[in-house]
Amino acid sequence: MLDGPGSFGPGRARATRSSGRAPAVVGMVAAVAGWLAIVLLTEPFGREWGTGQDARAYWSSALSDPYRFSSWGEHGAYLYSPAFLQLVSPLALLPWQAFVGAWCALSIVALRALTGSRWLALGVVVAAMELAGGNISILLAAAIVAGFRWPAAWAFVLLTKVTPGIGLLWFALRGEWRSLAIALVATLAVVAASVLLLPGAWGEWLTVLGRNAGRDGTWAAVPLPLWARLPVAAAIVAWGARTDRRWTVPVAAMLALPALWYGSLAILLAVLALRGDAPARPATNPAAGADAPDRAGRPDVSGPITEPSPAPA
Repeated sequence: MLDGPGSFGPGRARATRSSGRAPAVVGMVAAVAGWLAIVLLTEPFGREWGTGQDARAYWSSALSDPYRFSSWGEHGAYLYSPAFLQLVSPLALLPWQAFVGAWCALSIVALRALTGSRWLALGVVVAAMELAGGNISILLAAAIVAGFRWPAAWAFVLLTKVTPGIGLLWFALRGEWRSLAIALVATLAVVAASVLLLPGAWGEWLTVLGRNAGRDGTWAAVPLPLWARLPVAAAIVAWGARTDRRWTVPVAAMLALPALWYGSLAILLAVLALRGDAPARPATNPAAGADAPDRAGRPDVSGPITEPSPAPA
């Protein structure tokens, strides 16, 4: 039988499968091409249209003197906690170009987790500046999304950019004290372990934070100071917590960045991962299974997050 209009024969099925795979293929091609271009353009470092400007600080900063360069806007300035540098230090043993390749690949994996295969090409375009520069915005977005299931992931946010931790208001305003406690205890545990190895560096980091507080971004940042953005970020989280809109958390975290770089808009890709993903409501029937409330009256959302299936025609 011929495959006419409205037919669901083998030819139509193959065409449907092919069109469904096309975005994934385009996304993979874009990711691989972008990765290759970024790696090739890292050498020689510092040239016009070069890459890895932000990642250079992670690679070049020494554990013995991590804050040798730590003034806002200074070339190669390292401004995150000692714990982040300790985490990255094994990777920093690689030659510069290999380091950029590994770091960019890690960011692309995080990007794929946020966008899925269907929207990966869009993600590569939106996050192009962050991928090229090697900043951590994509990893921050992934940590925020993961933090709904594994609150300990917030330690990454608090020990790098710090102020996007305003997203933890989500747990506080919803009375999810266990999740909030896990996030804070995990952060303190990382700090404690790091202090044992680099005790002096933590005092230096606090000094660096104080010295750079209130500094505005450069031409590459949205000209809105942090003090003006923080109340807006808090209000967005509060609204989202009251209305079960998880996607408001990455929006607020982005607004609460110390400097709102244009490339940091890539954090909004976390919205793709959280779209339509509202916390489950307590079931009216206590025997309703996975959606039934736990002993504290909260719904059980420990299972995998899935999107609802379309209703049958």
